[in-house]
Amino acid sequence: MEELFDFFYRELRKTDVSFQRYLINDVDWEGRLSAITGARGTGKTTMIMQHIKQKFGNSPKEALYVSADHIWFSGNRLFDLANDFEKHGGKYLFVDEVHKYENWSQEIKNIYDSFSDLKVVITGSSMLQIYKGNADLSRRAVHYVLHGLSFREFLKYDQNLELKKCTLEEVLQNHIEIAGSFNEKIRPLPLFSAYLKQGYYPYYKSDKRFYLSKLANTVNLILEMDLPAVEAIEMYSIRKIKKLLWIISKSVPFTPKITDLAKNLDVSRNSLLNYLTILERGGLINLLQSNTKSISSLAKPEKIYLNNTNQIYAFDANKPDIGNLRETFFFNQLQAISEITSANKADFTVDGKYVFEVGGKNKGHEQIVGLKNGYLALDNLEYGYGNKIPLWLFGMLY
Repeated sequence: MEELFDFFYRELRKTDVSFQRYLINDVDWEGRLSAITGARGTGKTTMIMQHIKQKFGNSPKEALYVSADHIWFSGNRLFDLANDFEKHGGKYLFVDEVHKYENWSQEIKNIYDSFSDLKVVITGSSMLQIYKGNADLSRRAVHYVLHGLSFREFLKYDQNLELKKCTLEEVLQNHIEIAGSFNEKIRPLPLFSAYLKQGYYPYYKSDKRFYLSKLANTVNLILEMDLPAVEAIEMYSIRKIKKLLWIISKSVPFTPKITDLAKNLDVSRNSLLNYLTILERGGLINLLQSNTKSISSLAKPEKIYLNNTNQIYAFDANKPDIGNLRETFFFNQLQAISEITSANKADFTVDGKYVFEVGGKNKGHEQIVGLKNGYLALDNLEYGYGNKIPLWLFGMLY
């Protein structure tokens, strides 16, 4: 256990607390069991280390951070670590990358049931499902999801601009006033363009020149490392999923023809739908479901998008389609805080109540005419008017 503390202290001293993700203040760090999931690269590890550093300092005795893929666990059990740690006065155990530890769910359950005074926080891939595995943790763990940087967070991280988080209702009702207060501090449009290309994953700042190539590598790691660690899946299927993602990246957004797509991949319909679900849970695509509640609509998505606009640039070396960028941004930012489904005539329905058409500043009202809660989310606008709202404002929601 001493070598784990040594590694922990060294990493803790290197942790920068100057920029913190939105979720750090939402997690109940005093809960008995918290599970934080999110796609690779969104900053789960940094967030945990920042919390520890701020609460306990650089060399705490009652808190311990471990990464489940540490070589120490090749010959030691997680449960035994928790037992030893608790006996020596440990109160807070943070287990990172828990999905890389075999039989993780059963041992976490045993830790929860055996050490009632120990606070445990686990993190894992966005593919991780806490209700799966050998033990159902859904009744024990409080689950949090860490998304990539919102446009608001990007402005804080990149420009040190502190901007107020808005609710969707505030944006819809007071967007002119909100845009005015923001425009006093920034010129949003050039910064918005920069964010669409590189700004969703915090590691973009380490070396912007190679960010997109690193992002492509991150996608590969999700499929080759995170996926097999969570799902019982063979390399044959991983190759099929890679091909599916490549097809999607060249076609988005598109309405999938499931039969044709399954034939192209030489897989069954059910396998294809399972692959799409895996890609969505991995933070690689977003599936737009129908706004109807029929069983068929739950099985087949209406449209498929890449998860975020940075991925579009990583997959397409040429200039991406601007309409695709706009819709992908809107879908990505709203799905973090709301339920998004398709709309009959427009692009999106949000929370079953609001209808949105996304486009450029000259977009007309045709798709939302006559709708009480119909709105246009329009690019290249600093200010909106009426139900025309600047697209970038939808990046201020978390």
